[in-house]
This record gives sequence, C-alpha cells and structure tokens, in this order.
Amino acid sequence: MSKLTFVYGTMTSGKTTALLQEAHNFRLHGLNAHLLTAAGDTRSGRGMIRSRIGISAEADVFGPGDDLAQRLSDLHAQQPIDAVFCDEAQFLSRDQVWQLSDIVDDLGIRVDCFGLRSDFRGALFEGSAALMALADVLTENTGVCASGAKAMMVARLGPDGRAMVDGPQVMVGGEETYLAVSRAAWKERIRASMGSPVAVKMA
Repeated sequence: MSKLTFVYGTMTSGKTTALLQEAHNFRLHGLNAHLLTAAGDTRSGRGMIRSRIGISAEADVFGPGDDLAQRLSDLHAQQPIDAVFCDEAQFLSRDQVWQLSDIVDDLGIRVDCFGLRSDFRGALFEGSAALMALADVLTENTGVCASGAKAMMVARLGPDGRAMVDGPQVMVGGEETYLAVSRAAWKERIRASMGSPVAVKMA
C-alpha cells in the first residue's frame, strides 16, 4: 500500500542526501522516480536538487498555484510513475499537499516529501503543517548543534551574524544565512538579539 511520507529536519540533517539515495535506488532497478523541487530555490540552478555532500539530480519544479495532482496524473498516463520524491516540501501549499495525497490514494503512487518543519521564528511552514497533519509516515532526520545537542531549530543570521527576529518567512539561503541549532541555543541567540533575558515569545 502506497503512503505519503514526510521526512523533516533542520538544514544539514541529510534530508536531500536521503532523497537522492532513494531516487537512485529506484532508478537502479528500472523504476520511474519522479523528482520535484521548489521553483524558487535556484541556488544550484532551476530544477536541480543538490546535496551539501555534492550529489545532485535534475527535477521537475513546482510553484504557487500549480496543480500537482493534475500534472502528475498526466505524466503517469504517459509513463507510469513508481514514486514521487519532493524536496523543499515546506514550500508546498496546503492544497498541494492534499493533491499529493490524492496521488497516493487515487493512483497508488508512493510520495515522499523532504523539508524543514519550522522557520527561523519557530513557526511551522504551511506545507510542513499540512504534511504533519496528512502524512501516513512522519520521519525526523536529526542534525547536530555546535553544542552537541540535537539541532531542531533554524536561526536566520543577519549581516552582523546575530539571529534575526523578524522578516519574511521565505528567504532562500545556505550556511551563510541559516544555522541549525538546538532549541536552547536558538533561544539564547534570540534573547541576545532582542537584548532581553526573559522568555522568548515570537509571532
């Protein structure tokens, strides 16, 4: 039975590497693995999924308003798809997550989504929230904070290296912009940026 899976974790937790390995395994056996990634993430070029360890693969792209159920259904009719692997899944809309669930339920195609759970403010992304609610399987990929604790938060760094406390939710960037940290380290950085020793409360 096909399932909708959400693999979530911070940056540097190995999500993209796991996605590319799974896709490689499918293709090694002659199976059709269809890759998706966010159109807005062009750090490695449009339609390119690249891991920090250097492996990469071309992918189809999705953007706001794209009907993924219709697109994948059309592609499946042309050449049967055995699995869909979606990178940067936090950028999916709620409707698109429902569409991917239709691909699982109506066409029997396995769909694995990989992405961040929460943003630099500690709030869920729309796509991640929908996946947390709808996925059959939730899997956490864990990273490591500089403290040695599990990295489960992401701090957005300003030009001065301090954690940012406001700004748009979506801002594409790599290690020069974001840092995977433990919850305690995230709070410490936010308190330092706010100049307050009191408990952190962000919108």
